[in-house]
Amino acid sequence: MNGLETIDPKKVKSGDEVFVIYHNPHTPSVANVRPAEIVPHPKDPNAVALFLNESFHLIEEDDALFSSEHDAEQAFQELYGDF
Repeated sequence: MNGLETIDPKKVKSGDEVFVIYHNPHTPSVANVRPAEIVPHPKDPNAVALFLNESFHLIEEDDALFSSEHDAEQAFQELYGDF
């Protein structure tokens, strides 16, 4: 993604608001930009998790987290543009 600001998943802290490109697990061909919050991990007090769609998600090293909806939307267009 050319020049778009992503957030290093290792540098997020509880309370941060981020934006992600979310793939629907029931319909993998469906993706959209969603806001999410960084929250304390429910089972590991030394870690954080992504709270999205009323559920917790582990943050993986290769997850693309964006600080703005605009950057997330631009990345989405670069990835999925004319689909």
